[in-house]
Amino acid sequence: MNRRTVLAGLGVTGLTSLSGCLGLVGLAEHESSPAGVTAAARAETGYEQTAIEPLTVDREVGPTNEAVTVTNYMTSHEKAVDMGPLGRKRGAVFNVLTTPQVSILGRELNPIEEMSTQELVKLVRQNYDGIGNIEHQADTDVTVLDQSTTQSRFTADAEFNGQDVSVNIHITEAVEANEDLLVTIGVYPEYVQRLEESNIMSLTAAVTTDVDENPSSAGSDSAASDTENLTDSTNIDELGNATSVNGSVNVSVKTESNDDLLG
Repeated sequence: MNRRTVLAGLGVTGLTSLSGCLGLVGLAEHESSPAGVTAAARAETGYEQTAIEPLTVDREVGPTNEAVTVTNYMTSHEKAVDMGPLGRKRGAVFNVLTTPQVSILGRELNPIEEMSTQELVKLVRQNYDGIGNIEHQADTDVTVLDQSTTQSRFTADAEFNGQDVSVNIHITEAVEANEDLLVTIGVYPEYVQRLEESNIMSLTAAVTTDVDENPSSAGSDSAASDTENLTDSTNIDELGNATSVNGSVNVSVKTESNDDLLG
C-alpha cells in the first residue's frame, strides 16, 4: 500500500479485516469487485485516481481451522491541497472500499453491513498510530448508488511530516454495490474544509461500480503508471504536474487484526 502521507493512509483503516463470520462449509473464498468515481467528477474536483488495490485477508477460523480468504478492493483518489505552513502537498484523499456480501438463509454475515459510521471510524483509531482525538461533528443524508445512507464528518488529529495536522474525516455507512458492500472514506486538512467538504460530497454522489481501470484515459487525470513511479518526496498538483517536496511520513500501521469481528 502506498502511504506517501498519513492522510492517504487513513483510507485503508481496519476495514481490510472485516471478513465476516465465514467459518462455514462452502464459504472459504470470497472476492468483491472494485468501484470508483466517475471521470467527470474526478475532473471537476481535481482528484486523481491513483490505485485500485486488492486487500486480501487470510484467516483460519472455527474449531477445524478452516482457511478463509476474503478479497476486498480499495480504489484511491488523491489531490494536492494547501496545507497552510506546510505548503501545498498531496493531503486530500477519497477512497472507495468494496467488501463481499456473504449471506446464509438471508442473513448477511459481513458485519460491515450493520456498522454505524461511529463504529467504522473507530477502526481508524484502532489500526493507525499517529491519529487521535477523533470527534463526531455532523451527520448528513447522502445518496450512493441510488441508495440513501448516512455520511458522518469527524475531526481528528494526525501527524504529517512530523507536525500535527487537524483533519476532517467523512465516512459513509455501507450500501449495496451489486454483490458487494461499499463504504466511502474522505480525508482532508481542516484548513481547506470550505472547498474540500463540497468536493467530498460531489465524489460521494459520483461513486460508480463501472470503475475506470485506466484512469489516464479519463479527462485530465494523470496516468496511473506515472503515479506508481513517484517517490515519497514527489507531489502532484491538480494539473498533474510533479514537483519535489520534502517530508516523510511518521505513521506506522498496527499489525493487530480485528479477530473479534471474524465471528
